[in-house]
Amino acid sequence: MDLEGVVRSHPIKKDSWKTLLTLAYQSLGVVYGDLSTSPLYVYKSTFAEDIHHSETNEEIYGVLSFVFWTLTLIPLVKYVFIVLRADDNGEGGTFALYSLLSRHARVSSLPNCQLADEELSEYTKDGVVSTSNSAFGSSLKSTLEKHRVLQKVLLILALIGTCMVIGDGVLTPAISVFSAVSGLELSMSKEQHRYVEVPVACVILVFLFALQHYGTHRVGFLFAPVVITWLFCISSIGVYNIFRWNPQVYQALSPYYMYKFLKKTQKGGWMSLGGILLCMTGSEAMFADLGHFSQLSIKIAFTFVVYPSLILAYMGQAAYLSEHHVIQSDYRIGFYESVPEKIRWPVLAIAILAAVVGSQAIITGTFSIIKQCSSLGCFPRVKIIHTSSKIHGQIYIPEINWTLMLLCLAVTIGFRDTKSMGNASGLAVITVMLVTTCLMSLVIVLCWHKSIFLAICFILFFGSIEALYFSASLIKFREGAWVPIALSFIFLVVMYVWHYGTFKKYEFDVQNKVSINWLLSLGPTLGIVRVRGIGLIHTELVSGIPAIFSHFVTNLPAFHQVVVFLCIKSVPVPHVGPEERFLVGRVGPKEYRLYRCIARYGYRDVHKDDIEFERDLVCSIAEFIRSERPECDVSLEKLEDDEKMTVVGTSSSNLDGIRISVDDADFSEMASTSELQEIRPTEKPKKRVRFVVPESPQIDREAVEELQELMEAREAGMAFILGHSYVKAKRGSNLMKKLVINVGYDFLRRNFRGPTYALSIPRASTLEVGMVYHV
Repeated sequence: MDLEGVVRSHPIKKDSWKTLLTLAYQSLGVVYGDLSTSPLYVYKSTFAEDIHHSETNEEIYGVLSFVFWTLTLIPLVKYVFIVLRADDNGEGGTFALYSLLSRHARVSSLPNCQLADEELSEYTKDGVVSTSNSAFGSSLKSTLEKHRVLQKVLLILALIGTCMVIGDGVLTPAISVFSAVSGLELSMSKEQHRYVEVPVACVILVFLFALQHYGTHRVGFLFAPVVITWLFCISSIGVYNIFRWNPQVYQALSPYYMYKFLKKTQKGGWMSLGGILLCMTGSEAMFADLGHFSQLSIKIAFTFVVYPSLILAYMGQAAYLSEHHVIQSDYRIGFYESVPEKIRWPVLAIAILAAVVGSQAIITGTFSIIKQCSSLGCFPRVKIIHTSSKIHGQIYIPEINWTLMLLCLAVTIGFRDTKSMGNASGLAVITVMLVTTCLMSLVIVLCWHKSIFLAICFILFFGSIEALYFSASLIKFREGAWVPIALSFIFLVVMYVWHYGTFKKYEFDVQNKVSINWLLSLGPTLGIVRVRGIGLIHTELVSGIPAIFSHFVTNLPAFHQVVVFLCIKSVPVPHVGPEERFLVGRVGPKEYRLYRCIARYGYRDVHKDDIEFERDLVCSIAEFIRSERPECDVSLEKLEDDEKMTVVGTSSSNLDGIRISVDDADFSEMASTSELQEIRPTEKPKKRVRFVVPESPQIDREAVEELQELMEAREAGMAFILGHSYVKAKRGSNLMKKLVINVGYDFLRRNFRGPTYALSIPRASTLEVGMVYHV
């Protein structure tokens, strides 16, 4: 649902018509693959058991009326005209809403937030820092900020929606591919198709998941043509069936037929709503994929292409069924029954391709949302592979991919029918929509500063519709609806246990920080031999000296001449610009050569490879040294104040700053630059590292010496020092805490990726030191 497969270089705010139509065309393949294949299984799931098609046509007309108004009210009115406006700096989805709320009400789940993060350009965009105009909005904001319980409820609500999206990543490929393949039923006997449908669907699913490793950028250009061909196909067949069988079927669009339907079918009609709600499967993708397209392009694609095509398709199926009350085939009331026999095979082929495209979008979207959860500390570390160097966000997560494939195959083989798969998929879809409605009601008050009356009207109107569908899905718990609940519960436990353990570990780090007095008592040499090189100590702390540093100093006979406390953190914004990437400051006096560097990433940012990151890191420290203002008197209080840090961009974003050059050439060949002065080491190593510094009268002799020392250290090499933590619940903890920390968190820590994989750190230059955390 959240496919990150489109280049992010498109202008969003002021699109030309050419760019706008191009984005609308691309969105058809990325956003609407899942939604456009829903006619394959909606009628079949609706009439599976709860209601029956009669001679009066009241059932089919009632279902058509429900489908029409559901598509009109939820995808069109709710998402296109309201929810799409609640973007987080152009990004959409459940986490975007939570991020937006966490910044307005300061209820972020991230433990190491700083006041400096609020100065990010995306943090303060769109009036985030403005105060609420209503008294209720202000009181609601203060209530959320004061009560930790409410903050946890908000986090769990966002995690439930996220877990259901992941569950949908299992169910959507299964039901889409199986429904497309079920067209084979009409060309073979009842005994044969049972042995053909499931194996063919499983082969397609295995092929689909096996291709994820190679990325979709090579075949992504085919997605939009496939979906457009499919929409043209179903709308054309719909128009043909309307004029061929029942031109008066448009009368069923009246809401009166919904009343007649429920009056006649009663409980059976209510339970059949679990099948009807499948017509809006994939609607959440319009909001989730907002970051790759403009609002207007998504609105144009849905309003003028997808929506009319789906309405015509459903009307055409209803027109055909209104004249065919006795279906001899065991296929019952399926999509392929209404397809003219001469074109069934081509339609079957296009349907399978469209199902694969829709499944591809939800699979890649699952990768994306897992990455977001991991960035915000709500999911264990996983290995993220970038499958394309040109297209932003094309990622592949091996562990998640094969887990999804096994679960998808288990669902397909275990259920073997559209009815149970539809019940499972329907509950996942409607739960995500309910979560979005709840979060949107808070956005209306806290972020848009609108009246509480509007928020109540929004949640009552759309929430009541979705609650009706939710109840109809939940009642089918034993008939398949238990699957998304079980999957979501497992993922929710994993996410919350990891988040709780990570938060407790950070609290331990904060409580056991080393004081600046201890550092000053050691002197500039730290009481040990300082050898050439740069030591990067990875820590989650954004201020203070981590306890692991004292562990190193007291146990190692030598340490690097330059030490950097490196914190790689996520902030509650989708993207952090390269010019705002680093926060750099000092730890202790200048002669200690201790620095703190905080690298900030948004929850959708792509982490750079280790070589480029190392270069940017060293350049940021060098730029900090060059631009730092000399202070004559530095008191102890100022040394302890770690909040005074300088924002430094990456080397690519800071063209007027220091640049680094690494080569093996003789230095005399590079000495002819006219406007640049060069700081070089006195010795001539094998691999030469040079800082190219713009001419500046402000740079003093001490800064030159410090830059030269930093350059010599960079030439000698960099070592990454990581703390290998063993988190244990301290004595006296209750049984639940011991289970969560000693069993749950420890299991996840041992069986998922370590920080060396997650941070792209070269293992050859990594030193891990074990420490026990009693939390």
